Amino acid sequence: MQTPADLPAPPRADRLTAVLTRAFAPSLLRVLDDSARHVGHAGHDPAGETHYDVLLVSAAFRDRSRVERARAVHDVLRAEFSAGLHAISLTLRTPEEYSRYG
Repeated sequence: MQTPADLPAPPRADRLTAVLTRAFAPSLLRVLDDSARHVGHAGHDPAGETHYDVLLVSAAFRDRSRVERARAVHDVLRAEFSAGLHAISLTLRTPEEYSRYG
């Protein structure tokens, strides 16, 4: 019988989605593995799952600056950065900002 420790880890995109959903209760969340575009760049791993593009729309970002939003996301993803996540491109919006600017 397999124990949870014996099972392979879910793909990083699934883990990012789960962590960001728990932390920010987004109205919209898109997590895209962008690793293939970074072949030859620092931090690239041929196995992938090193570079991501994230669109996160959440009311939790109201009254927070862009820097505060980014720091909050980086804080909740600290374990992923320690485990091989190299870079993340963030688009962080409130629902009102998303309806205006996309």
